[in-house]
Amino acid sequence: MSKADLAKKPAEVAAMFDDVAATYDRTNSLLSFGQDRTWRNAVRETVAPTAGQKILDLAAGTGASSAAFLADGVKVVAGDFSEGMLAVGRKRHPNIEFVFADATKLPFADNEFDTVTISFGLRNVVDVKKALSEMHRVTKPGGQLVICEFSKVSNRFLRPFYNFYLGRLLPALSSIASKTPEAYSYLSESIMAWPNQQELGLQIAKAGYESVQFQNLTCGIVAIHRARKKATK
Repeated sequence: MSKADLAKKPAEVAAMFDDVAATYDRTNSLLSFGQDRTWRNAVRETVAPTAGQKILDLAAGTGASSAAFLADGVKVVAGDFSEGMLAVGRKRHPNIEFVFADATKLPFADNEFDTVTISFGLRNVVDVKKALSEMHRVTKPGGQLVICEFSKVSNRFLRPFYNFYLGRLLPALSSIASKTPEAYSYLSESIMAWPNQQELGLQIAKAGYESVQFQNLTCGIVAIHRARKKATK
């Protein structure tokens, strides 16, 4: 397969995820040493799905993140721009609505969702500013945004070991765990190039959200950002 690069051309990124769709969830679990489940649970607790809510889960992939939000009376829409991921997701989770959705041009009405969330996907978007603007547009007044993304390790003693893992061990392990290690080489590069927690928070605020806050998980390897769209009076 051809590896996407940090230019993040949509067609190349989508093709890369098409190629890894069938084994994506299993490989992620192996490479994160099972922490992906912990991170999904933390996102669910932050979203706190309740009856009557409509939730948009972007970069939903095969639906593992979306399935965590299922509850009585909760409508979950899973959006992704990889047709390969969507195809696998529809087979695994027939009770979830899967929609082809480019984060920079969402096919939804204004103020449609109580919660918009994206896990490990904003980093792959070609225009983050435009994506955040679109997320704000489709969030209901008073609704929330929840972003879970790889971030910057807060522990200065752990940081060099984690950087070594990203730069050396992750690509080596992915060559064993995956038939498409090129995708995980891109993963390392995109994580290292991603802004820190405070910088992402500023971008979220500039998109129009308020009450922006973040919570570090696993010493900042991952961070959950949460914000609100201003309620109408």
